Amino acid sequence: MEDETPLCALCGRPIPKDAPQSLHHLVPKLKGGKGGPTVRLHHICHKEIHATLTEAELARSYTTPEALRAHPRLARFIAWVRKRPPGFNARSTGGRRKR
Repeated sequence: MEDETPLCALCGRPIPKDAPQSLHHLVPKLKGGKGGPTVRLHHICHKEIHATLTEAELARSYTTPEALRAHPRLARFIAWVRKRPPGFNARSTGGRRKR
């Protein structure tokens, strides 16, 4: 049985075995999500989520991949990154969120 290439829960692109990747806790660990559901993401997609949203915002309103994809900044990021090859990695596209 062949291993299937996983898909990124944010952008939907395949995640090659050698591409930087990470697991994202849908409810942040600091907000009670330790041991909770996780999704596999490209590292660049994971970095963009945390550059866009605070831990509190993630815990309050963005606990599913669908909710994350609906966020306006993340939707623009997804449209941009989907044009890149699956193994593409770079700095996140925008600056850090305002605190």
